[in-house]
This record gives sequence, structure tokens and C-alpha cells, in this order.
Amino acid sequence: MQRSRRGQVDPFIVMDMMEEARSLEAAGRSIIHMEVGQPGTGAPRGARAAVAAALDQPLGYTVALGLPELRRGIARLYQRWYGIDLNPDRVIVTSGSSSAFLLAFSALFDAGDRVGLGEPGYPSYRQILRALSLTPVGIPTKVENRLQPVPADLEGVEMQGLIVASPGNPSGTMLSHGALKALMDHCAARGISFVSDEIYHGLHYGDRAVSALEISDEAYVINSFSKYFSMTGWRIGWMVVPEDHIRTIERLAQNMFICPPHASQVAALAALECIDELEANRAVYAENRRLMLEGLPLAGFTRIAPTDGAFYVYADVSDLTDDSLKLARDILHGAGVAVTPGLDFDPIRGKTTLRFSYARATVDIAEGLTRLRQFMQGR
Repeated sequence: MQRSRRGQVDPFIVMDMMEEARSLEAAGRSIIHMEVGQPGTGAPRGARAAVAAALDQPLGYTVALGLPELRRGIARLYQRWYGIDLNPDRVIVTSGSSSAFLLAFSALFDAGDRVGLGEPGYPSYRQILRALSLTPVGIPTKVENRLQPVPADLEGVEMQGLIVASPGNPSGTMLSHGALKALMDHCAARGISFVSDEIYHGLHYGDRAVSALEISDEAYVINSFSKYFSMTGWRIGWMVVPEDHIRTIERLAQNMFICPPHASQVAALAALECIDELEANRAVYAENRRLMLEGLPLAGFTRIAPTDGAFYVYADVSDLTDDSLKLARDILHGAGVAVTPGLDFDPIRGKTTLRFSYARATVDIAEGLTRLRQFMQGR
């Protein structure tokens, strides 16, 4: 049977590493997971209780854009976090951020359009664009710019859209208000659609992250309950779009997804109010981050990007290898620690980088660092 060319996307290497780690665990090995960006904590207690209370009621289709009370709750979050008075009608609830990217790219771009993305960056952007017959345009970023794109990087690059993540994955670096505004102004002047990936907002360890909505309403903003709210498996996210794009997104959502999962929407609405528990989780990440910044250099990983937010450390390992996939596998089998080779995030320079996640329990992070130090010193 014939297969489409646009369906032939690259694998998500972090998921391959996760499967290799799972196979070792099934064979009896103890593995410390630093490869996947999944919180070690579960959904907030209030979210779980809300779903339990709702199970005796019919949980069926909701309206395509999500429960109105959840959209209002998300709009209130923007007031609490950023001081933004957001019209809830602009909030679109989605089946995780992944479906938000599908909706955004479908609404904004035509087949063959070119969409810029900073490298290193989240690999699924590239693959989703390809699957939609769009052309991803990698923009190599510089260490001196915190591995984030700047307007000078875009000069002479033909594109119809740009997607930017702050905090970034894999880097964890963030854009200041001035840096984000410079990018958005540059794109507005050139008629380039701007998509802001903000799924790691709430996870910061100094100044908070800046939302694109603080600068302009003419942007698509994508977020998720997966990271700060610890709800990865619930597959619930959201996006904020300009008012004149709401109906376009609604028609796409109706046909592509019908609606987001009802039970997950109930949980998400309750999660918005679980502030103390969520901030306690962030305190755990802050301690894990402190341990990583102290322990990774002792293991020989000394060239790391500024860890502004999210729960990642991105390390330049060019002094150790020119084959990050082999090094990651050596670490997995030799130290029992799963890490992610940078090839996922930067197809060219990623052969000399690794990403370490510190999203798991502090005791696991401490043990993983001990194993890394012992393995790398004996290499």
C-alpha cells in the first residue's frame, strides 16, 4: 500500500531512549530517568478529587472549544500570572499542547509555507510541520544569545511563521521582555505569524517568564497542563488566539478532535486552584536544579546553558564526544542513567550535546548524579 511522503517523519529519539531504558528495567536493572520531561509528581489532589466526584455524572462531548468555566479559569490565570485582562472567548482548550500545534499550524499556514524554529528546539515542531506539508526552517541560535533566536538570525531567511519557546526545550533558557518584543516586532514588520510556546511557564527560578500576550494580541500562545500542573497523561492543554481567529480554530477543532477529553477538563479546572501544591512542586524542582548545577560539573559536564526555567540542563559535550547518541547509550548501560542525546533538538550540532531532565524526585536526581560521576570518572 502506498505511503505519503509527508508521513515519513523522523523518530522522537527521547521516546526511543525511554523505551530502551524500560527494556533494561524489565530485565531487572535500576534506571534513573533523566531523559524525559515528565514531572515525578502526579496531578494535584484537588484535580483528582474533582474527577472522582464527577464520575457519577455523564462525561461526554463538550463544546469544541472547551468547557466555558475552564476557559474562564484559564483567563483568570493570565490575570494572576501576568496582569492581563484576557477575553475568555480567545481561550481554546485542546487535547494537550500537541493538538494545539496542529490547530495553530493548520489555521496559520498553507502547504509549502516555511516556518522558522530555533535550534536547539523541541523536535516535534519540525515533524508536525512536515506532516502538514509545511517546511521547517531551522535557525541556529548562539550561546551568547542564550540559545534563543534574535532578529539578526532572521535576516534574509524566507519564512511565513516563527515559533519560539521560552523557557526553551531543551535549553531551559528564557527571553526577557525586551528580547521577546524585538522578535515579535521584527515578525510583525515582515508579516510573519508568531507562535509562542509557553508550556513551561510557571517553572522559573528567578524572574518569571514573559508571555507574548504582554506584548501583543497578534500572536498564537500555546500552553499545557502537562508541566507546571503535573498532568502529562491527562492530555489537556490550551491556546490563546486573536479574536478574529476564534471561529477558524473552532471549525478546525470540531472536525479534527470534536472536543478535548471531558474528564481531563474537569481535572484541569480544579488544578487551577491548587496553588500551594503546585508551588511546592516547583520548590522540589528548584532543589533538583541546585543539585544538578553542583553535581554535573563534578561528573565532567561543565559547559551548560543558563538554566532559567523548565526542568532541563542542556550541556555541550564536544570535549567528551562527537557522537552524543553513543555517549547517551553508554551512560544508560554503564551508569543506569537515561539521558537524551541532543540530536533530537538540533540535527547538526546535537551530535555534541546532551539534555538532562531534573523533573523526577530529588532522591532520584541525587542518585543519578552519583552514578554519573562514578561512571564518567571511570571512563
